[in-house]
Amino acid sequence: MAQEKQERQIHMPLSEAFKIAMRSLRIRFWRAMITTLGIMLAIAFLASILTSNAISTNLKLAKEEIPAQRVWVVIMSLLVCVVGITNSMLMAVTERYKEIGTMKCLGALDRFIIELFLLESSLQGLIGSFIGTLSGVVVMIIMYISKEGGKVGPALKFFKSFSLSDVGWVFLACVGTGVALSVIGAMYPAWRASKMVPADAMRIEM
Repeated sequence: MAQEKQERQIHMPLSEAFKIAMRSLRIRFWRAMITTLGIMLAIAFLASILTSNAISTNLKLAKEEIPAQRVWVVIMSLLVCVVGITNSMLMAVTERYKEIGTMKCLGALDRFIIELFLLESSLQGLIGSFIGTLSGVVVMIIMYISKEGGKVGPALKFFKSFSLSDVGWVFLACVGTGVALSVIGAMYPAWRASKMVPADAMRIEM
């Protein structure tokens, strides 16, 4: 029985899942934008703290311990971000019952359904994290230069000491965190969608 079911299922390429995920994001553009904005703000906060720490280290400024309250705020913002992603993806699953049911009736594997939702969430996480990291780094650099009164000397000293490897490390840490949180937030909705019974999905009136 299991072998017969396996034979009826179709192995779809990852590129097909990517196309469907992109189409879904275009259809639900504004909701995707809100979710992406939540990721962007959380990651921008994280990037600003990491950049501030890197500036203090490189310029040998009086380095202060990061307050526990600030760390807690960062953690809470990231958790809220995960909850927002999960909520958004659960709503997407609810809205796409018939679409998912149709794909499963046509033989789509459970793995393909999971890939579809994880890709959709990962794309939002990647875009939001990149923009958020860029915003956080740029804002902290501008704040440092403004603090020095916009003088040329301190600005040149800053750009000489703040290497590309430091910027790369901040980007890698922040973008990686954003994408990882996006995937974590989408895991349960993706699993729920993959376990949907096609016949039940086709009977539901939305």
